Amino acid sequence: MIANRFAAWTSLDSGKLAEISVSAIDRAHRLEPWLHAFVEIENSNFRSSRAGSLARVPYAAKDIVVAPGHRPKGGLSEFLEFGLTGYADVLRRLDEAGACRVGFTAMTELAYEPSGFNAVCMYPRNPWNLDFIPGGSSSGSAVAVASGSVAVALGSDTGGSIRIPAHCCGVTGWKPTWGTVSVAGALPLAPYLDTVGLLARSAAELAAAAIVLSEDAAPRSAVEHIVFIGDALDEAHPAIRRACQDGIECMQACGIRASRVDALSAIAAIDNHALTVMQGEAARTFAHQLDHVAISPVLRKRFAKGLTISDVELLHSRAARPQLAKDFEETVLGKADAAVLPVMPSCTPLYSEVDPSSPSFSGRRLYDLSRYCRFVNMLGFPAVAIPVGFDDHNLPIALQIIGRPGCDGDLIALAAQVQTQSDWHGRVPAAVRDLIHEEEGPGS
Repeated sequence: MIANRFAAWTSLDSGKLAEISVSAIDRAHRLEPWLHAFVEIENSNFRSSRAGSLARVPYAAKDIVVAPGHRPKGGLSEFLEFGLTGYADVLRRLDEAGACRVGFTAMTELAYEPSGFNAVCMYPRNPWNLDFIPGGSSSGSAVAVASGSVAVALGSDTGGSIRIPAHCCGVTGWKPTWGTVSVAGALPLAPYLDTVGLLARSAAELAAAAIVLSEDAAPRSAVEHIVFIGDALDEAHPAIRRACQDGIECMQACGIRASRVDALSAIAAIDNHALTVMQGEAARTFAHQLDHVAISPVLRKRFAKGLTISDVELLHSRAARPQLAKDFEETVLGKADAAVLPVMPSCTPLYSEVDPSSPSFSGRRLYDLSRYCRFVNMLGFPAVAIPVGFDDHNLPIALQIIGRPGCDGDLIALAAQVQTQSDWHGRVPAAVRDLIHEEEGPGS
């Protein structure tokens, strides 16, 4: 049974929405000692009347965006001079549509870590099991959504940083077509790959906010044919493979035609360019701050590696995008409308496996988190991640749906269609279930 506070806000009347909006800050405060999802929670009450397509919808924003009265730390323990001023476009759009900001969410250092671990700040905990990672770098945003503290949350995705947390926390994530959502007023990492998108419990809840951020997020035509990347499924952990196959079968039950294609070799070739661009651009973005004490030694080494990439190599990989995109559309997508594959080939790891100071640390596990995601950023394509089941530790598993540039709305609509036939996105996370039911009282 889905708890009352997890009901889709799209189906609620204005009176109920007002009630949820007013209590959203209280829930965020109540769960914060366990989840550490926020770096700042709004102290003022929401105004009683709001207008717009997102009127009274409670939302959170990853702490990479600037706003009047808010200066982002970007996952660091102290402020660096990022050169961000004014009012981030994405915040302005959501606020003008009537959405109610609950607060700003925690993240990994400078958005450059895929697990959720942060060596210099308190890091968020997965609401399904506090010992396991929530995924990064948009970790706090995913945790806030999964725990029911907000309806939607802003995240950023440079190599999987929306889709990985969506997988780990059992929510829906949208990584937009590169360039369709404004990044003005948001902290950059690798500008040729950076996107700002959304997380929500369901695609239906995400859709209205996506249209506010980009007109390209409106659906154009129905997805009728998908290809699933078979060798990616074959290589994945059995629990991942089983859940993703269930998701594909759910799509087929919705009348979507599915056929197999093998594409891991093509993905690996694209990923080589993605890593070059990500490492090279990230190092150049923060080159003048690499010696700052606020940056951990591990992150400093990661940036230093990017500085070994020459300008010529970086320009070569950037210039490869048009041909890589053309080849992927012709050889992988073919006549299909979208491609699907797991978000991750392996199950969600323990925090101890991604903490470099831990004896259990595995660099391979850390690398695997984004191995099926980075190539999408290199292509500039849109993607939506949806929950499709659970692993052997009862942690969520997600499937990502990838489409051609500009078909964002079609992917979101497909995800919403699948979620009318499934409830994977509607389960209450185990680690906070008792707290939520206690808060809501008998009969929730």
